[in-house]
Amino acid sequence: MENPQPRTGILTFHRCVNYGSYWQVRCLVEGLRSRGHDAVIVDHDSWRINLAEWKCALRPVLPTPVPSKDYLLYGLKLIKFARAVSSLPRSPRFALERAADMESFDRVVVGSDEVWNLIHPWYGGCSLFFGASVRARRLVSYAASFGNYDASNGLEPVWADQLRRFEAISVRDENSRSIIKNALGFEPELVLDPCLQFMPEPEGPWRGPHRPFVAVYGHNFSETFGREVRRWARSRGYPLISLGYRNDWADSQWITAGPRRFAHGIAQAKAVATNFFHGCVFALRYAKPFVCESSPYRYTKVQNLMETVGGEKHLVVKDTPALVYDARLSEPLDPDMLDRIDRLRRASGDYLDHALG
Repeated sequence: MENPQPRTGILTFHRCVNYGSYWQVRCLVEGLRSRGHDAVIVDHDSWRINLAEWKCALRPVLPTPVPSKDYLLYGLKLIKFARAVSSLPRSPRFALERAADMESFDRVVVGSDEVWNLIHPWYGGCSLFFGASVRARRLVSYAASFGNYDASNGLEPVWADQLRRFEAISVRDENSRSIIKNALGFEPELVLDPCLQFMPEPEGPWRGPHRPFVAVYGHNFSETFGREVRRWARSRGYPLISLGYRNDWADSQWITAGPRRFAHGIAQAKAVATNFFHGCVFALRYAKPFVCESSPYRYTKVQNLMETVGGEKHLVVKDTPALVYDARLSEPLDPDMLDRIDRLRRASGDYLDHALG
């Protein structure tokens, strides 16, 4: 007798010590379960990748030097991530290097995250995420991305041939859409990141400040960005709280915030200052005024996200006037942008129903 709840595996970078990585896999698991799927994370493991991830987690703001006092704080944050991931529903664990040991599924969803980023520092070129050795009756992607691997590089036939195994492909950015179109000859669906599609809710009591504050999320901001955000916040008496990373221009550092506290912090903030993709995503999710300074590593996905939702005016550069910072951090989000996100949410839901139906 067929299981009335299809066994669905989610194949992504679930062990990354990164708020966006945690929340997008959690949202996708919970979103699919709400749609009647027995969804679990495909629990691949690798000591090589774990070691690289832990080293990065303890020194996340490089090339900025990490003060010795911060190693313990980043270590506590790492432990909180490990505990949060361990509480998520997962398949039996298997070694990434022995992908044939993974269990069989009715369906496997690859994504979200940079699962197809061929120049990712430790996952790049891992064929499992292109479908190799995946044991599933139906293989699809949801909000997959090539990250900062630019479409102008093209896609070698070995990778394109593996992607042809997918019965349905969706991506979260135009760069990835162009790569698929050029390599496979069709235009994949453009869908929302799971954190915008399924909308995480804050959990438990708020343990932060009860006066208005600005959430700072990211690191290695330019001096200009820090000065303008600080000027605006001081003019209104709002303290700056840096979530997850040290930013000395902020008033306080909440380096040890776990994934749940991070989401709660964005939800409680008066405004958000970020240079991360998921800083923008969570600001949009909770309808918070925000500014984003894109970095070279994240430029493509941040730019693509803002173009998709019509939020280009929230991106700032070195010579952005102070009046723009004032407007973006003070004014509510444009209703037209929120309406566009709602339309994309409905279209993304339709894609999932069709791909997994």
